[in-house]
Amino acid sequence: MVYFITYDLNKAGKNYDGVYQAIKDASTGAWCHYWDSSWLIKSNYTSADSVFEKIKPHLDSDDRCLVIEVKNNKQGWLTKKQWDYINNNIFGS
Repeated sequence: MVYFITYDLNKAGKNYDGVYQAIKDASTGAWCHYWDSSWLIKSNYTSADSVFEKIKPHLDSDDRCLVIEVKNNKQGWLTKKQWDYINNNIFGS
C-alpha cells in the first residue's frame, strides 16, 4: 500500500524526530520527504488507520495529520531523480 501523509505541528519548538521516525517505521523502508510537511511512503500496513496509529502518539491535541491511501495515478512537477525514486521504490515491486 502507498500512503501520503501530511501534517501541521502547531507548537513552537515541536520535536519532529518522533513523528519522522514513526512515519519511517510505518514504511517498508521506501519513503520520500520531498515536501516540508508531507511524506509519501510504501507500507505493509493495510489501512490508513494503522499508519495513523503509529504517528498519533507523537502528536499533540492541537496538531493536524492526514493519512491518505494513494493509487498509482499521479502527476506533478518533480526532478527526474525524484520521479525515478517514486516510480521504482514507492510504486515499483
